[in-house]
Amino acid sequence: MSKIVILGAGISGHVAAAHLRRKLSKQHEVLVVSPNSNYQWIPSNIWVGIGRMKSEEILFPLQPLYKKKGIGYKQAKVSTFHPEGDSETEKPFVRVEYVAGEKKGQTEKVTYDYLINATGPKLAFDMTEGLNPGTNKAYSVCTYTHAEHAWDALNDLIQQMKQGKKAKILIGTGHAKSTCQGAAFEYILNVEQELRRHNVRDKAEIVWIANEPQLGDFGMDGMLLSYGNNIMKSSEMVEMVFEDRGIKWIIGAGVNKIEDGVAHYETLDGEYNSETYDFAMLIPAFSGHGFKAFDKNNQDITEKLFKGFMIVDADYTPKSYEEWSVQDWPETYQNPSYKNIFAPGIAFAPPHAISKPRVSKNGTSISPSPPRTGMPSGITAKLVADNIIDAINGKNNLQHKGSMGNMGAACIASAGYGMTKGSGISITTFPIVPDYNKYPDTQGRKLSKTFGEIGLAGHWLKLALHYAFIYKAKMRPFWWLIPE
Repeated sequence: MSKIVILGAGISGHVAAAHLRRKLSKQHEVLVVSPNSNYQWIPSNIWVGIGRMKSEEILFPLQPLYKKKGIGYKQAKVSTFHPEGDSETEKPFVRVEYVAGEKKGQTEKVTYDYLINATGPKLAFDMTEGLNPGTNKAYSVCTYTHAEHAWDALNDLIQQMKQGKKAKILIGTGHAKSTCQGAAFEYILNVEQELRRHNVRDKAEIVWIANEPQLGDFGMDGMLLSYGNNIMKSSEMVEMVFEDRGIKWIIGAGVNKIEDGVAHYETLDGEYNSETYDFAMLIPAFSGHGFKAFDKNNQDITEKLFKGFMIVDADYTPKSYEEWSVQDWPETYQNPSYKNIFAPGIAFAPPHAISKPRVSKNGTSISPSPPRTGMPSGITAKLVADNIIDAINGKNNLQHKGSMGNMGAACIASAGYGMTKGSGISITTFPIVPDYNKYPDTQGRKLSKTFGEIGLAGHWLKLALHYAFIYKAKMRPFWWLIPE
Protein backbone atom coordinates (compact mmCIF):
# COMPACT_ATOMS: atom_id res chain seq x y z
CA MET A 1 0.00 0.00 0.00
CA SER A 2 1.23 3.48 -0.84
CA LYS A 3 0.32 6.76 0.82
CA ILE A 4 0.26 9.91 -1.30
CA VAL A 5 0.10 13.20 0.58
CA ILE A 6 -0.92 16.34 -1.29
CA LEU A 7 -0.18 19.73 0.22
CA GLY A 8 -2.73 22.27 -0.95
CA ALA A 9 -6.24 22.05 -2.42
CA GLY A 10 -6.11 24.67 -5.13
CA ILE A 11 -6.23 23.82 -8.82
CA SER A 12 -3.04 21.69 -8.78
CA GLY A 13 -3.66 19.90 -5.50
CA HIS A 14 -7.31 19.19 -6.17
CA VAL A 15 -6.68 17.96 -9.72
CA ALA A 16 -3.91 15.64 -8.52
CA ALA A 17 -6.04 14.24 -5.70
CA ALA A 18 -9.00 13.63 -8.01
CA HIS A 19 -6.99 11.73 -10.63
CA LEU A 20 -5.07 9.70 -8.04
CA ARG A 21 -8.24 8.62 -6.28
CA ARG A 22 -10.00 7.72 -9.51
CA LYS A 23 -7.13 5.61 -10.87
CA LEU A 24 -5.73 3.96 -7.75
CA SER A 25 -7.37 1.13 -5.85
CA LYS A 26 -8.69 1.81 -2.36
CA GLN A 27 -5.74 0.02 -0.78
CA HIS A 28 -3.69 3.14 -1.55
CA GLU A 29 -4.27 6.22 0.59
CA VAL A 30 -4.72 9.70 -0.89
CA LEU A 31 -4.55 12.47 1.70
CA VAL A 32 -4.96 16.21 1.16
CA VAL A 33 -3.56 18.67 3.69
CA SER A 34 -4.80 22.23 3.23
CA PRO A 35 -5.49 25.19 5.51
CA ASN A 36 -8.49 26.06 3.34
CA SER A 37 -11.85 24.47 4.06
CA ASN A 38 -13.27 25.42 0.64
CA TYR A 39 -12.31 24.83 -2.95
CA GLN A 40 -12.64 28.02 -4.98
CA TRP A 41 -12.64 28.44 -8.74
CA ILE A 42 -10.22 31.38 -8.71
CA PRO A 43 -10.77 32.58 -12.33
CA SER A 44 -14.30 33.68 -11.38
CA ASN A 45 -13.14 35.85 -8.48
CA ILE A 46 -13.22 38.84 -10.81
CA TRP A 47 -17.00 38.43 -11.17
CA VAL A 48 -17.37 38.37 -7.39
CA GLY A 49 -15.32 41.56 -7.38
CA ILE A 50 -17.90 43.37 -9.53
CA GLY A 51 -20.95 41.95 -7.75
CA ARG A 52 -22.04 39.72 -10.64
CA MET A 53 -21.50 36.46 -8.73
CA LYS A 54 -21.77 35.50 -5.07
CA SER A 55 -18.97 33.64 -3.34
CA GLU A 56 -21.14 30.56 -2.93
CA GLU A 57 -21.32 30.28 -6.73
CA ILE A 58 -17.56 29.80 -7.06
CA LEU A 59 -16.76 27.60 -4.06
CA PHE A 60 -17.81 24.50 -2.17
CA PRO A 61 -16.65 22.77 1.07
CA LEU A 62 -13.88 20.22 0.63
CA GLN A 63 -14.46 17.84 3.52
CA PRO A 64 -17.87 16.43 2.48
CA LEU A 65 -16.65 15.84 -1.09
CA TYR A 66 -13.39 14.19 -0.01
CA LYS A 67 -15.21 11.98 2.47
CA LYS A 68 -17.63 10.86 -0.23
CA LYS A 69 -14.83 10.14 -2.71
CA GLY A 70 -12.53 8.35 -0.26
CA ILE A 71 -9.90 11.09 -0.08
CA GLY A 72 -8.41 11.87 3.33
CA TYR A 73 -8.39 15.49 4.44
CA LYS A 74 -6.71 17.48 7.18
CA GLN A 75 -7.41 21.19 7.57
CA ALA A 76 -3.86 22.09 8.45
CA LYS A 77 -0.83 23.94 7.12
CA VAL A 78 2.58 22.41 6.56
CA SER A 79 5.48 23.89 8.51
CA THR A 80 8.56 21.71 7.87
CA PHE A 81 9.69 18.99 5.45
CA HIS A 82 11.55 15.87 6.58
CA PRO A 83 12.22 13.83 3.43
CA GLU A 84 14.48 11.34 5.28
CA GLY A 85 12.38 10.99 8.41
CA ASP A 86 14.12 11.54 11.75
CA SER A 87 15.47 9.58 14.72
CA GLU A 88 11.93 8.70 15.80
CA THR A 89 10.24 8.23 12.43
CA GLU A 90 11.92 6.23 9.69
CA LYS A 91 9.49 7.19 6.95
CA PRO A 92 9.65 10.63 5.34
CA PHE A 93 7.12 13.06 6.72
CA VAL A 94 5.92 16.64 6.85
CA ARG A 95 5.06 18.37 10.08
CA VAL A 96 1.69 20.09 9.93
CA GLU A 97 -0.26 22.36 12.23
CA TYR A 98 -4.05 22.18 12.45
CA VAL A 99 -5.79 25.50 11.80
CA ALA A 100 -9.36 24.58 12.76
CA GLY A 101 -11.42 22.23 14.89
CA GLU A 102 -10.58 20.52 18.18
CA LYS A 103 -6.94 20.06 17.14
CA LYS A 104 -6.39 23.72 16.25
CA GLY A 105 -2.83 24.71 17.13
CA GLN A 106 -1.65 21.12 17.52
CA THR A 107 1.12 19.73 15.32
CA GLU A 108 1.44 16.28 13.81
CA LYS A 109 3.85 14.26 11.72
CA VAL A 110 2.22 13.15 8.46
CA THR A 111 4.20 10.36 6.81
CA TYR A 112 4.11 9.62 3.11
CA ASP A 113 5.44 7.43 0.33
CA TYR A 114 4.91 10.15 -2.27
CA LEU A 115 4.51 13.86 -1.67
CA ILE A 116 2.97 16.47 -3.96
CA ASN A 117 3.72 20.05 -2.96
CA ALA A 118 0.83 22.03 -4.42
CA THR A 119 0.93 24.85 -1.89
CA GLY A 120 1.01 27.51 -4.59
CA PRO A 121 2.23 31.02 -3.77
CA LYS A 122 2.19 33.18 -0.71
CA LEU A 123 0.28 36.37 -1.50
CA ALA A 124 3.13 38.63 -0.44
CA PHE A 125 1.25 41.87 0.21
CA ASP A 126 3.89 42.65 2.84
CA MET A 127 6.52 43.09 0.12
CA THR A 128 4.88 46.43 -0.75
CA GLU A 129 4.61 48.90 2.11
CA GLY A 130 0.97 49.69 2.86
CA LEU A 131 -0.48 47.16 0.41
CA ASN A 132 -2.88 45.32 2.68
CA PRO A 133 -6.28 44.34 1.22
CA GLY A 134 -9.03 46.55 2.55
CA THR A 135 -6.75 49.32 3.80
CA ASN A 136 -5.59 52.55 2.15
CA LYS A 137 -8.48 52.21 -0.34
CA ALA A 138 -6.59 49.32 -1.97
CA TYR A 139 -8.17 45.91 -2.57
CA SER A 140 -7.51 42.50 -4.10
CA VAL A 141 -9.38 39.80 -6.02
CA CYS A 142 -6.88 37.03 -5.26
CA THR A 143 -9.34 35.20 -2.97
CA TYR A 144 -13.11 35.19 -2.81
CA THR A 145 -13.12 37.08 0.50
CA HIS A 146 -10.81 39.71 -0.98
CA ALA A 147 -13.12 39.97 -3.99
CA GLU A 148 -16.18 40.42 -1.78
CA HIS A 149 -14.53 43.30 0.04
CA ALA A 150 -13.43 44.82 -3.26
CA TRP A 151 -17.01 44.83 -4.54
CA ASP A 152 -18.33 46.38 -1.32
CA ALA A 153 -15.85 49.24 -1.68
CA LEU A 154 -16.40 49.64 -5.43
CA ASN A 155 -20.16 49.61 -5.03
CA ASP A 156 -19.93 52.25 -2.33
CA LEU A 157 -17.86 54.40 -4.69
CA ILE A 158 -20.38 53.87 -7.50
CA GLN A 159 -23.17 55.12 -5.24
CA GLN A 160 -21.10 58.23 -4.46
CA MET A 161 -20.52 58.75 -8.17
CA LYS A 162 -24.27 58.62 -8.75
CA GLN A 163 -24.45 61.58 -6.38
CA GLY A 164 -21.97 63.47 -8.57
CA LYS A 165 -18.57 62.48 -7.16
CA LYS A 166 -15.66 62.34 -9.61
CA ALA A 167 -13.41 59.35 -9.02
CA LYS A 168 -10.13 57.81 -10.12
CA ILE A 169 -9.76 54.03 -10.24
CA LEU A 170 -6.31 52.41 -10.34
CA ILE A 171 -5.92 48.74 -11.29
CA GLY A 172 -2.84 46.66 -12.05
CA THR A 173 0.21 45.29 -10.24
CA GLY A 174 1.27 46.28 -6.75
CA HIS A 175 4.92 45.29 -6.85
CA ALA A 176 7.84 45.62 -9.25
CA LYS A 177 7.98 41.83 -9.73
CA SER A 178 4.30 40.89 -9.57
CA THR A 179 2.87 38.25 -11.85
CA CYS A 180 -0.77 37.47 -12.75
CA GLN A 181 -1.27 40.61 -14.85
CA GLY A 182 -4.08 38.72 -16.59
CA ALA A 183 -6.33 38.83 -13.52
CA ALA A 184 -5.86 42.58 -13.19
CA PHE A 185 -6.48 42.97 -16.93
CA GLU A 186 -9.79 41.12 -16.62
CA TYR A 187 -10.79 43.14 -13.60
CA ILE A 188 -10.15 46.55 -15.11
CA LEU A 189 -12.27 45.69 -18.16
CA ASN A 190 -15.10 44.39 -15.99
CA VAL A 191 -14.99 47.43 -13.73
CA GLU A 192 -15.11 49.71 -16.77
CA GLN A 193 -18.22 47.97 -18.09
CA GLU A 194 -19.84 47.95 -14.64
CA LEU A 195 -19.46 51.73 -14.47
CA ARG A 196 -21.22 51.96 -17.83
CA ARG A 197 -24.04 49.76 -16.53
CA HIS A 198 -24.53 52.15 -13.63
CA ASN A 199 -24.33 55.18 -15.95
CA VAL A 200 -21.36 56.69 -14.12
CA ARG A 201 -18.58 56.01 -16.61
CA ASP A 202 -18.28 59.72 -17.32
CA LYS A 203 -17.52 60.33 -13.64
CA ALA A 204 -14.49 58.02 -13.57
CA GLU A 205 -10.90 58.15 -14.71
CA ILE A 206 -9.60 54.59 -15.04
CA VAL A 207 -5.85 53.96 -15.02
CA TRP A 208 -3.87 50.76 -15.61
CA ILE A 209 -0.53 50.55 -13.80
CA ALA A 210 1.80 47.60 -14.36
CA ASN A 211 5.39 46.43 -14.22
CA GLU A 212 5.12 45.25 -17.83
CA PRO A 213 7.62 46.84 -20.25
CA GLN A 214 4.76 47.09 -22.75
CA LEU A 215 1.04 46.40 -22.75
CA GLY A 216 0.13 42.76 -23.28
CA ASP A 217 3.43 41.40 -22.01
CA PHE A 218 1.69 39.37 -19.26
CA GLY A 219 5.05 38.09 -18.02
CA MET A 220 5.33 36.00 -21.20
CA ASP A 221 7.36 38.41 -23.34
CA GLY A 222 4.20 39.30 -25.23
CA MET A 223 2.90 37.46 -28.27
CA LEU A 224 2.59 37.76 -32.00
CA LEU A 225 -0.87 36.42 -32.74
CA SER A 226 -3.47 35.90 -35.43
CA TYR A 227 -6.40 38.28 -35.01
CA GLY A 228 -9.09 37.61 -37.58
CA ASN A 229 -7.39 38.01 -40.96
CA ASN A 230 -4.62 40.11 -39.44
CA ILE A 231 -1.43 39.45 -37.53
CA MET A 232 -0.79 41.72 -34.58
CA LYS A 233 1.24 41.99 -31.41
CA SER A 234 -0.49 41.41 -28.09
CA SER A 235 0.63 44.94 -27.15
CA GLU A 236 -1.32 46.33 -30.10
CA MET A 237 -4.41 44.32 -29.19
CA VAL A 238 -4.41 45.48 -25.55
CA GLU A 239 -3.74 49.08 -26.59
CA MET A 240 -6.69 48.86 -28.97
CA VAL A 241 -8.93 47.54 -26.17
CA PHE A 242 -7.81 50.22 -23.70
CA GLU A 243 -8.20 53.06 -26.19
CA ASP A 244 -11.66 51.83 -27.16
CA ARG A 245 -12.71 51.93 -23.50
CA GLY A 246 -10.95 55.13 -22.54
CA ILE A 247 -8.51 53.46 -20.14
CA LYS A 248 -5.21 55.23 -19.53
CA TRP A 249 -2.03 53.32 -18.75
CA ILE A 250 1.28 53.54 -16.91
CA ILE A 251 3.76 50.77 -17.74
CA GLY A 252 7.25 49.87 -16.63
CA ALA A 253 6.17 50.90 -13.14
CA GLY A 254 7.19 49.22 -9.90
CA VAL A 255 4.79 50.15 -7.12
CA ASN A 256 6.76 50.34 -3.86
CA LYS A 257 4.50 52.08 -1.33
CA ILE A 258 0.78 52.57 -0.75
CA GLU A 259 -0.70 55.34 1.35
CA ASP A 260 -4.34 56.29 1.79
CA GLY A 261 -5.38 56.90 -1.79
CA VAL A 262 -1.83 57.29 -3.13
CA ALA A 263 0.35 54.73 -4.95
CA HIS A 264 4.06 55.52 -5.11
CA TYR A 265 6.07 53.93 -7.90
CA GLU A 266 9.39 53.92 -9.71
CA THR A 267 9.71 53.78 -13.48
CA LEU A 268 12.29 52.07 -15.65
CA ASP A 269 13.55 55.55 -16.48
CA GLY A 270 14.47 55.94 -12.82
CA GLU A 271 11.77 58.48 -11.98
CA TYR A 272 9.80 58.38 -8.74
CA ASN A 273 6.16 59.26 -9.20
CA SER A 274 2.84 58.82 -7.45
CA GLU A 275 -0.73 58.30 -8.55
CA THR A 276 -3.78 59.27 -6.50
CA TYR A 277 -6.91 57.11 -6.52
CA ASP A 278 -10.29 56.60 -4.87
CA PHE A 279 -10.26 52.82 -5.40
CA ALA A 280 -7.38 50.53 -6.30
CA MET A 281 -7.03 46.83 -7.02
CA LEU A 282 -3.36 45.89 -7.15
CA ILE A 283 -2.02 42.33 -7.55
CA PRO A 284 0.68 41.61 -4.94
CA ALA A 285 3.98 39.86 -5.44
CA PHE A 286 3.87 36.05 -5.23
CA SER A 287 6.53 34.35 -3.14
CA GLY A 288 7.37 30.98 -1.68
CA HIS A 289 6.07 30.20 1.79
CA GLY A 290 9.48 30.10 3.45
CA PHE A 291 9.33 26.39 4.27
CA LYS A 292 12.28 24.71 5.97
CA ALA A 293 13.54 21.18 5.36
CA PHE A 294 15.64 18.89 7.59
CA ASP A 295 17.47 15.59 7.14
CA LYS A 296 17.29 12.57 9.49
CA ASN A 297 19.89 14.20 11.76
CA ASN A 298 17.84 17.39 11.96
CA GLN A 299 20.34 19.30 9.82
CA ASP A 300 18.94 22.06 7.64
CA ILE A 301 18.71 20.90 4.00
CA THR A 302 16.30 23.59 2.78
CA GLU A 303 18.55 24.35 -0.21
CA LYS A 304 17.92 20.81 -1.53
CA LEU A 305 14.20 21.41 -1.73
CA PHE A 306 13.63 25.11 -2.13
CA LYS A 307 14.80 28.05 -4.16
CA GLY A 308 12.03 30.32 -2.98
CA PHE A 309 9.59 27.84 -4.54
CA MET A 310 10.35 24.09 -4.76
CA ILE A 311 13.28 22.87 -6.83
CA VAL A 312 12.31 20.46 -9.62
CA ASP A 313 13.91 19.03 -12.78
CA ALA A 314 14.71 22.44 -14.27
CA ASP A 315 18.11 23.82 -15.20
CA TYR A 316 18.85 26.41 -12.52
CA THR A 317 22.37 27.13 -13.75
CA PRO A 318 22.95 30.90 -13.41
CA LYS A 319 23.01 32.42 -16.88
CA SER A 320 22.11 35.62 -18.64
CA TYR A 321 18.74 36.08 -20.29
CA GLU A 322 20.37 35.75 -23.71
CA GLU A 323 21.78 32.34 -22.74
CA TRP A 324 18.64 30.71 -21.39
CA SER A 325 16.93 28.00 -23.37
CA VAL A 326 13.41 26.69 -23.53
CA GLN A 327 14.96 23.35 -22.55
CA ASP A 328 15.73 24.83 -19.12
CA TRP A 329 12.10 24.36 -18.10
CA PRO A 330 11.02 21.25 -16.14
CA GLU A 331 9.15 18.30 -17.64
CA THR A 332 8.26 16.03 -14.69
CA TYR A 333 8.22 18.47 -11.72
CA GLN A 334 10.17 15.94 -9.65
CA ASN A 335 12.65 17.10 -7.02
CA PRO A 336 16.13 15.89 -8.09
CA SER A 337 17.30 15.12 -4.53
CA TYR A 338 14.19 13.25 -3.37
CA LYS A 339 12.52 11.38 -6.20
CA ASN A 340 9.24 10.85 -4.34
CA ILE A 341 8.56 14.59 -4.06
CA PHE A 342 6.86 16.60 -6.83
CA ALA A 343 5.75 20.23 -7.23
CA PRO A 344 3.30 21.09 -10.03
CA GLY A 345 1.68 24.45 -10.76
CA ILE A 346 2.85 27.60 -9.03
CA ALA A 347 4.69 25.58 -6.36
CA PHE A 348 7.73 24.88 -8.55
CA ALA A 349 10.61 27.32 -8.89
CA PRO A 350 10.90 28.64 -12.46
CA PRO A 351 14.45 28.48 -13.89
CA HIS A 352 14.33 32.06 -15.17
CA ALA A 353 12.06 34.85 -16.26
CA ILE A 354 10.14 34.54 -19.54
CA SER A 355 10.02 38.27 -20.19
CA LYS A 356 13.41 39.91 -20.54
CA PRO A 357 14.45 41.16 -17.07
CA ARG A 358 14.61 44.94 -16.90
CA VAL A 359 16.28 47.15 -14.34
CA SER A 360 15.57 50.81 -13.72
CA LYS A 361 18.27 53.44 -13.99
CA ASN A 362 18.39 53.27 -10.19
CA GLY A 363 19.16 49.53 -10.23
CA THR A 364 15.66 48.35 -9.26
CA SER A 365 14.37 45.23 -10.99
CA ILE A 366 11.01 46.11 -12.56
CA SER A 367 9.94 43.06 -14.50
CA PRO A 368 7.02 40.57 -14.40
CA SER A 369 7.62 37.17 -12.84
CA PRO A 370 6.67 34.16 -15.01
CA PRO A 371 3.01 33.07 -14.73
CA ARG A 372 2.15 29.42 -13.95
CA THR A 373 -1.52 29.72 -13.07
CA GLY A 374 -4.65 28.24 -14.59
CA MET A 375 -4.34 25.68 -17.35
CA PRO A 376 -0.64 24.85 -16.76
CA SER A 377 -1.41 24.15 -13.09
CA GLY A 378 -4.01 21.55 -13.99
CA ILE A 379 -1.94 19.94 -16.75
CA THR A 380 1.19 19.60 -14.61
CA ALA A 381 -0.82 18.24 -11.67
CA LYS A 382 -2.35 15.51 -13.81
CA LEU A 383 0.98 14.40 -15.26
CA VAL A 384 2.50 14.27 -11.75
CA ALA A 385 -0.42 12.13 -10.61
CA ASP A 386 0.00 9.81 -13.60
CA ASN A 387 3.74 9.42 -12.94
CA ILE A 388 3.09 8.51 -9.31
CA ILE A 389 0.51 5.96 -10.41
CA ASP A 390 3.05 4.44 -12.80
CA ALA A 391 5.67 4.29 -10.03
CA ILE A 392 3.23 2.53 -7.70
CA ASN A 393 2.53 0.04 -10.49
CA GLY A 394 6.23 -0.75 -10.85
CA LYS A 395 7.34 1.46 -13.73
CA ASN A 396 10.78 2.93 -13.14
CA ASN A 397 10.84 5.74 -15.69
CA LEU A 398 8.65 8.82 -15.68
CA GLN A 399 6.64 8.49 -18.88
CA HIS A 400 4.42 11.55 -18.52
CA LYS A 401 6.16 14.80 -19.37
CA GLY A 402 5.04 18.32 -20.13
CA SER A 403 7.28 21.33 -20.30
CA MET A 404 5.81 24.82 -20.53
CA GLY A 405 8.20 25.08 -23.47
CA ASN A 406 6.15 22.56 -25.47
CA MET A 407 2.77 23.12 -23.82
CA GLY A 408 0.02 25.36 -25.10
CA ALA A 409 -2.51 27.27 -23.04
CA ALA A 410 -5.84 28.92 -23.62
CA CYS A 411 -6.97 31.96 -21.65
CA ILE A 412 -10.45 33.41 -21.79
CA ALA A 413 -10.22 36.84 -20.21
CA SER A 414 -13.55 38.29 -19.22
CA ALA A 415 -14.00 41.77 -20.62
CA GLY A 416 -17.42 42.38 -19.13
CA TYR A 417 -20.23 40.25 -17.68
CA GLY A 418 -23.59 39.77 -19.42
CA MET A 419 -25.37 37.28 -21.66
CA THR A 420 -26.18 39.95 -24.24
CA LYS A 421 -23.73 42.74 -23.44
CA GLY A 422 -20.82 40.77 -22.06
CA SER A 423 -17.49 40.33 -23.76
CA GLY A 424 -14.46 38.10 -23.58
CA ILE A 425 -10.95 38.13 -24.98
CA SER A 426 -9.96 34.62 -26.04
CA ILE A 427 -6.23 34.05 -26.39
CA THR A 428 -4.38 30.82 -27.07
CA THR A 429 -0.62 30.56 -27.09
CA PHE A 430 1.76 27.77 -28.07
CA PRO A 431 4.14 27.25 -26.47
CA ILE A 432 3.73 29.13 -23.19
CA VAL A 433 7.48 29.68 -22.92
CA PRO A 434 8.56 30.97 -26.33
CA ASP A 435 10.88 28.77 -28.39
CA TYR A 436 12.90 31.24 -30.43
CA ASN A 437 14.91 28.51 -32.17
CA LYS A 438 11.88 26.61 -33.44
CA TYR A 439 9.78 29.69 -34.25
CA PRO A 440 12.33 32.47 -34.93
CA ASP A 441 10.09 34.54 -37.19
CA THR A 442 7.00 34.64 -34.95
CA GLN A 443 8.47 35.68 -31.60
CA GLY A 444 9.00 32.11 -30.43
CA ARG A 445 5.48 30.80 -30.96
CA LYS A 446 3.54 28.86 -33.56
CA LEU A 447 1.27 31.40 -35.21
CA SER A 448 -1.43 28.90 -36.20
CA LYS A 449 -1.87 28.03 -32.51
CA THR A 450 -1.43 31.55 -31.12
CA PHE A 451 -4.44 33.74 -31.79
CA GLY A 452 -6.88 36.18 -30.23
CA GLU A 453 -10.56 36.99 -30.58
CA ILE A 454 -12.76 39.58 -28.88
CA GLY A 455 -16.53 39.48 -28.53
CA LEU A 456 -19.69 38.23 -26.86
CA ALA A 457 -18.88 34.61 -27.73
CA GLY A 458 -15.82 34.89 -25.49
CA HIS A 459 -18.07 35.76 -22.55
CA TRP A 460 -20.33 32.78 -23.24
CA LEU A 461 -17.28 30.52 -23.37
CA LYS A 462 -15.86 31.95 -20.14
CA LEU A 463 -19.21 31.40 -18.41
CA ALA A 464 -19.51 27.87 -19.81
CA LEU A 465 -16.02 27.07 -18.54
CA HIS A 466 -16.96 28.37 -15.09
CA TYR A 467 -19.77 25.82 -14.79
CA ALA A 468 -17.79 23.05 -16.50
CA PHE A 469 -14.85 23.35 -14.12
CA ILE A 470 -17.03 23.61 -11.03
CA TYR A 471 -18.70 20.39 -12.25
CA LYS A 472 -15.29 18.82 -12.78
CA ALA A 473 -13.99 19.95 -9.39
CA LYS A 474 -17.02 18.41 -7.68
CA MET A 475 -16.10 15.12 -9.42
CA ARG A 476 -19.54 14.68 -10.91
CA PRO A 477 -20.19 11.76 -13.34
CA PHE A 478 -17.56 11.53 -16.10
CA TRP A 479 -15.77 14.64 -14.78
CA TRP A 480 -12.45 13.34 -16.12
CA LEU A 481 -13.65 13.82 -19.71
CA ILE A 482 -13.34 17.56 -19.23
CA PRO A 483 -9.73 18.47 -20.13
CA GLU A 484 -7.46 20.38 -17.81
